[in-house]
This record gives sequence, C-alpha cells and structure tokens, in this order.
Amino acid sequence: MLFSQLLYTFGTLGCSQATTFNGFMAARIIHALGSGVCEALPVQCVNDVYFLHERGKRISYYTAALCLGAIGPLPAGYMLAAGYSFRLFFYVEFGFALALLVATFFLVPETAYKRKIKVTNTSMPSSSEGVMEKHGAGPSATTDHVSQEDLEVEGAAIVRERQSYISQLKPWSPIDKEAEFFGMMWRGLTYLLVPQVLWVITSFGIYIGIAALAIIYTFPGIITAPPYNWPATSGGLIAIAYFIGYGLALPFSNSSDRLAARLTVRNNGIREAEMRLGVMLPAMIIGPAGMVVYGLTATYQLHWIGYFAAVAMIDWSALFYFTFTLAYAVDSYYANVSEMLIAMNIAKNAISFGMGYSLLTWILESGYAKVIAGAFTAVLLANNLFLLLFMWKGKSIRVAVATSWLARLHRQTAQNGAVL
Repeated sequence: MLFSQLLYTFGTLGCSQATTFNGFMAARIIHALGSGVCEALPVQCVNDVYFLHERGKRISYYTAALCLGAIGPLPAGYMLAAGYSFRLFFYVEFGFALALLVATFFLVPETAYKRKIKVTNTSMPSSSEGVMEKHGAGPSATTDHVSQEDLEVEGAAIVRERQSYISQLKPWSPIDKEAEFFGMMWRGLTYLLVPQVLWVITSFGIYIGIAALAIIYTFPGIITAPPYNWPATSGGLIAIAYFIGYGLALPFSNSSDRLAARLTVRNNGIREAEMRLGVMLPAMIIGPAGMVVYGLTATYQLHWIGYFAAVAMIDWSALFYFTFTLAYAVDSYYANVSEMLIAMNIAKNAISFGMGYSLLTWILESGYAKVIAGAFTAVLLANNLFLLLFMWKGKSIRVAVATSWLARLHRQTAQNGAVL
C-alpha cells in the first residue's frame, strides 16, 4: 500500500512538471498505476479487520469516499477558467497525495498475518463441516481440501499478544512465500465466471460508465449552451448533486447489516449472504428513473434543477449498488478476496471505458432521449433487476458454484486450503 501510494504521489508530481505530451502520458501511467490500489487493498483491509455483521457499513464508507472523487471537475473547472495552468491542479493533488501517504503510514495497521496456532486435539471440532462452510466448500468437499492449519485455528481459544503501535509502523512485512504470484492472477480471472462477482463488475462498470462518465461528459456542454448560458466556470457545479446523492445514501450505510442481523435471528442464527440484499430494492428503481429524468431534461431543455435531481437520484442508487453488491460478493466468497478483486478491477474498468467510448458522438447522432433515457436506462435497469434473481436463487447459485468444476480447480491449486 505504501509503495503504491509513493508511485501515485510522485506520478502526480511528474504530471505537474511535464513539458511534452509523451512525458505527461508516462507520468499519468505511473500515477494511475499507483492510484489503482484504492480499488483493491482497502476492501481487503475491511475483510481482515471487521466481522461479518460490520462489513456493510464499513464498505459503504469506503465506496462513498471513492465516489466523491467525482468532484474533481469542480475545482479543476474554476482553476482553468480563472486562467491558471493545469499544473496547479496537479500541485493540489500532489499535496493531498502526500498527506494521504503520511496518514497511511501512521494510521493503517498491517492486517495480513500468518495465523498458525497449534492446539491439542481435544479443542478441535468434532467435524469439519464448519470449516468447510467457512471456506465456501460445497457438500461434496472433503477434509482433504481443508488444511490442518484451518482446523487448528477453528478450535483454538488462544489470543495473541497485541503488537505495539510503534512496532506496527515498520514499512515492511513478511512475504508469504507460499502464495503463487502468477497462480493468484489466473485464479483471479476465473472469478469472472462466478455470477455474484460478475454482478458486482457490471454494477460498478455500468454505474461508472453510463452514469458518471455520461454526466461528466455532457453536463458542461449542456449547461453552457442556450437556453441556460451558464459561464464555463459553473460546469463543475454538478458535483453538488454528487454530494446530495451520496449524503442522502450514507445514513443507510448499516441498513444491510441490520437487516441481515434481523433475518439471521429469524433463521435460528444461521446467516446467509443474500440476507443483506433486501435494502437495495428502492435503489433498483430510483437509479434508472434518474437516468430518464436526466435524458428528458436535456432533450426538452427543462429547468436546470432537473439535472441536479437526476444526478442525486443516480448517485443515491449507485452507492447502494457499489456497497452492497460488493459486500454480498465478499460474504459469498471471502476465502480469496484478493483474487476476487483482481477480476473485479480489471473487468469493471473495461466496462466503464467501453460505455463511455464515443459517447458524445453517439449523443450528437441520436439525441439524449434515445441514448441516455432510452438505451443507457435499459442497460442499467437490466443490471439492477438481477437483484431479484439473487434474492430468490442466490443460495442455489452459490451451492452450484461450490460443486462445479471451477471449485474443484480452485481446491486443486489453492494454498493453505483457501478455496473458491
């Protein structure tokens, strides 16, 4: 994490000092390579630090902070319109990046440990069913696929001595020599075949591509043209709607945890991953409705408040889908979260790039009503409606995956019993 943030920090500084396009592009690649860690390691830290009933709330904080990065056009627009160079924006970003690096060094603990604890046989569970369930193994799995280390930890009642704060400040940690570098990569890509993970990917990619990118690309051109005639410096004011949308969604950050806890009690203390999904039902409709409002407001040049209301609706819905689909996938397949995130980050960025490619040309040819209120809304609604499928058949899908060839492949190649 520290090394990645160093790349991000000095990549940003390189952008501010570039004098040629090629030099700027090289610095941007380094900048993006380092900043990409924000989409993987924080979720792993949440998985390491917090219990099952706390993850939804913490992941919502993470996704809200991630989404608020969309406010960048607001200060950038004022800087450029005021006659300042683009370098000022990167100077400001460099300052924030440096502050983030320092905060990470002092505040983020090491969360990856080798949890190998030797205990007597009397403390071991009478059967391996609990351990198999913990690692997502299906009913056909045997104890041969679960390591002795997991059985030892499952029955242990030993509490390790907490590390001191000073000892946690060291900027290095032991290397897990049992982890396969390339093996983790290709196993990560196999998660593209897991329906719950694929749903997270499409939710992130579509909301980012057709909501965030479509709005960022189109709003400045709409609002500075007749009949609105706003000054160019006001093109970034749509960020206010981001604040409103995410701000109204944050009070519901622990709603999925609370719902799942209540349903767990009703289910005789047995927790199912799908129990948190019910809170997403309103968001399933509100997001696509916001797309319709935005597209029709642009088509018929309605009052500017329509754009802000539409974006607030979309972002309110987006936070639910960003947060609780990710929490659902982590609940379903938490044995190898790091590998799962590899597939998520690659695929969702590919989807969002594809949805934003040639967007302005398409809108000029077909209009806002057909593209945004029509095609994009249909794609978003189709993705959102998969919520009903997973609420109804999510457990059956997980059982099918756990007994499939994919699960057998993971059991044959996994380290330390960490299966699919």
